[in-house]
Amino acid sequence: MLAYIKGTLEMKMTGYIGIDVGGLGYKIFMSETGIERLGNIGETIKVHTHYRVREDDISIYGFNTLEELKMFELLLGVSGVGAKTALTMLSICEPSEFALAVISEDVKTLTTIPGIGPKSAQRIILELKDKIKTEQQVEAIKNQIDGTTPISIKMQKAMIHNEKQEEAIAALQVLGYNKKEINKVFEKIEIKEMTVEELIKKGLNLLGNG
Repeated sequence: MLAYIKGTLEMKMTGYIGIDVGGLGYKIFMSETGIERLGNIGETIKVHTHYRVREDDISIYGFNTLEELKMFELLLGVSGVGAKTALTMLSICEPSEFALAVISEDVKTLTTIPGIGPKSAQRIILELKDKIKTEQQVEAIKNQIDGTTPISIKMQKAMIHNEKQEEAIAALQVLGYNKKEINKVFEKIEIKEMTVEELIKKGLNLLGNG
């Protein structure tokens, strides 16, 4: 409903800001990091917004960039993750770092965020991994076409690493092994420097010895 709000910054409070637009004051919830990055009181600012409607609440959430807004909306789609937790994550983790952690299944990084335990981290990875991969791939193609800055080298490597692992897992599943035991042995392998064929061979060796 509201793509963005542009107006005079009237107040900075803990967890929210106030923007005056033609005499109307909008209360906009933001992450602490997002609030710090805004201009000074009295300056004209623009924040991208998410308009959230619930039975007992109507709130506006603000973001410095479209990337932060996309991350917030992705997080809201994860079961058990609410707006407050999503904003906390934005304060701790940049959108690119978050996407990288999800794609590379980096549970350790995700659990450094307050309110996110190992189970929540696994759920975030499970529910968002494919969505983020698709978004990054589409963005990479778009950037190549219009000549804008490509996605980070780290992100590209994480996507390649993930694709190799998935190909090897699929091959081992065809040979009769289940995904859970495959993932368990892959935790013991330095996957980054290996080809798909090498992964399959190493996996077969470890699974056979197990």
